[in-house]
Formats: sequence, structure tokens, C-alpha cells
Amino acid sequence: MSGASPLRALRGATTASANTAAAIEAAVNELLDALADRNQLSGEQLLSITFSVTADLDACFPAAIARRRPGWGAVALLDCQQMAVAGDLPRCIRLLAHAWLEQPPRHAYLREAAKLRPDLADPGA
Repeated sequence: MSGASPLRALRGATTASANTAAAIEAAVNELLDALADRNQLSGEQLLSITFSVTADLDACFPAAIARRRPGWGAVALLDCQQMAVAGDLPRCIRLLAHAWLEQPPRHAYLREAAKLRPDLADPGA
């Protein structure tokens, strides 16, 4: 796939409603669905995704959630903890994805994370 389209970076963020596996799973799936829908993105186009989470989220790994998605078996996935900054948005999940896309990337900032990048947030959020 690498020769067919340019490699592009996609950014996104969301927040979990609680530090539970169910809340994190719901937030991660919503974020990945938004990125896939906005960019007509399939697993075969994805090279890698790095997730970072704030220190108050430790109930599960976002990469483990992404790994269960159909067609995403070859995507390199990584989790890390976001650096701690006073006043940061709580329960925040961020991602940086690399994908082969013809069109410019459409990023996704959902839920409370829309405050991080209002210029890129979904108008319906």
C-alpha cells in the first residue's frame, strides 16, 4: 500500500467518562470510528497508531481495544502515558496515527477533548 498513496499523520483525542474498561473502550471506539469515517480509512491503510493517556486512566490499554478491530491485525499499536502537566484535561486519550491516504487527513477531537483543538473539532460535538 505504501506506493499507492502518500503517508499522512492523523491526530485525534477524546475523553473517557470514567476510569473503567467499559468507558475507555467506548471512548476509543468512538474516536477510531470517527477517524475511519472521516478519512474513508481501512485497516490496510494504517501503518501505526500511538495512544497516550493521562495518568488518571489505567483500567485498560487503548491499543488492546484497537487490536480487536477487524482488519487491523497488521497495524503497529503502542500505548504510553501522557506527560503530566498541571491543569491538563482529565481522562484524556490522544492518538497519532500514520496512514496511507490520498486526501488530506481529517482529524477528530471529540467530547471534552474538542477544547484542545477547537479548530479541528467536530462541529456537532
